[in-house]
Amino acid sequence: MIQEETEAQRRVAIILPTYNGARYLPEQLDSLLAQSHRDFVIVTRDDGSTDTSREVLARYAEEHPGFFHIVDSGGVNVGACAGFSLLLQYVLDNRVALSLTDPYIMCCDQDDIWHPHKIATSVQRMRILESQSPGLPLLVHSDLRVVDEDRRQVASSFVAYQGLNPFRNSFTRLLVSNVVTGCTAMFNEELARLATPVPRDAIMHDWWLALVASAFGRLSFIEKALVDYRQHGSNTLGAKEYLRSGGTLAALTRLQDPRHDQLGKDLAGQAAACRATLGKLLKPRQRLLARLIAGMNSGSAIKRNLVIKAFHVLAA
Repeated sequence: MIQEETEAQRRVAIILPTYNGARYLPEQLDSLLAQSHRDFVIVTRDDGSTDTSREVLARYAEEHPGFFHIVDSGGVNVGACAGFSLLLQYVLDNRVALSLTDPYIMCCDQDDIWHPHKIATSVQRMRILESQSPGLPLLVHSDLRVVDEDRRQVASSFVAYQGLNPFRNSFTRLLVSNVVTGCTAMFNEELARLATPVPRDAIMHDWWLALVASAFGRLSFIEKALVDYRQHGSNTLGAKEYLRSGGTLAALTRLQDPRHDQLGKDLAGQAAACRATLGKLLKPRQRLLARLIAGMNSGSAIKRNLVIKAFHVLAA
């Protein structure tokens, strides 16, 4: 049973971008409002929906004053990653208006369902992590239960379903494979400021947050499903059952296959963004590894294979 905090309860900012999510959004909002940890604000922005998502948000904000802060988008669509980055920057720039002091920040998807103690469990783990590593950029994340659009269970553990090992979370491994699911993540202000703005070439915001946390701070995985992760035809990114391939570096080797050219380009772009935005702060070994991945997709197939082999040696 989670112990309720009474004094100095940490206020949490929940970042919720929406886009054509009216069908599932009320169930997600209800799950947020049912949280045992009550000191939070939902900072939300609609990304140019053509359904009734904006009306749903407006109705909930009117019925539950104090829990919602709606950022006007002017109907402009910027995409999932950029929309998250915009909201994160908004939270950092408007701390006073949002009554936030040294906040914890959480990512939220519009079509999932949070378990009642998700915030409280995440806060509890974050406080432990802060006591062990004061002042560092920190991120905690959890497992998920995979469900279909009617909330029938597909898999009790997302990490098992995907074949992930969330404890293999070094900077080296996160350069080529992500283990953090954004809708489970909570992070502190130190990480938020270091990771913002999320670069245009970041593959996704959760991967970028994980990469920055691994480079300069710590990640901690909660071995418990705290979210029902809904799978349906409109998911931006969905869960797919994983065929085991021998680990992250084995997966990287597959990039030698031309069929994976787009993934190679995406990884190279994200690594290049890492060098461009964080290069001076990275340790020499981290800079070298990022440089290798950034150059992986340039030149001939022979050069790419040599780069992959060099990364294998350095990452071993």
